Amino acid sequence: MDFKGAIVGLGNPGPEYETTRHNIGFMLVDHLLHLAGERKAMRLEKIEESGDYDLWQCKFAGAFRLLVKPLTYMNLSGKAVARVCGRHGIEPGDLVVVHDELDLPVGRMKFKRGGGDNGHNGLKSIQERLGTGDYNRLRLGIGRPGDPYKPIPDWVLEPFDARAEAVLPEIIGHAAKGLDIFFRRGMGFAQQHVNAFSLREEESE
Repeated sequence: MDFKGAIVGLGNPGPEYETTRHNIGFMLVDHLLHLAGERKAMRLEKIEESGDYDLWQCKFAGAFRLLVKPLTYMNLSGKAVARVCGRHGIEPGDLVVVHDELDLPVGRMKFKRGGGDNGHNGLKSIQERLGTGDYNRLRLGIGRPGDPYKPIPDWVLEPFDARAEAVLPEIIGHAAKGLDIFFRRGMGFAQQHVNAFSLREEESE
């Protein structure tokens, strides 16, 4: 089948990581899987391949696309991404990587193409394996710890606090709509939708 793009959610496998900040990319893919499971028109199907990833195909934004969850742990995400792209002919311009972003607070998100890894080990691995950073990124804010001495590795591997957890469904739903707009109408329209998002005042205080 000729797939018209792939959505990769970054995270770590295993139940101990499911609710952690680092796994917000997995959460978005899980949201899309839930939608596709409820809507027969999306024609969700698990693809069984040997490789360090879970892989599905579904009809999303008017065409068949791949949904990917690397199972390599974050630091080796590129191994899984490069294998999926190589096997299915996915070009960087048709790849969207969804990941956590320290430099955005919870409730903010940004869509961009290209750039550096900004210290994110998952992005670093993908760039190394693909040989380019010219792919699309949907950056979902997790914020930085209030304690400047708290190690970042500890912060990203902790669960969201109760206030952030309560608004995650709204955040994930808006981001998913941004992906639909990206594939249907392009980066410019997707950025208008995604980059303008913010939580309602009473939620973000």
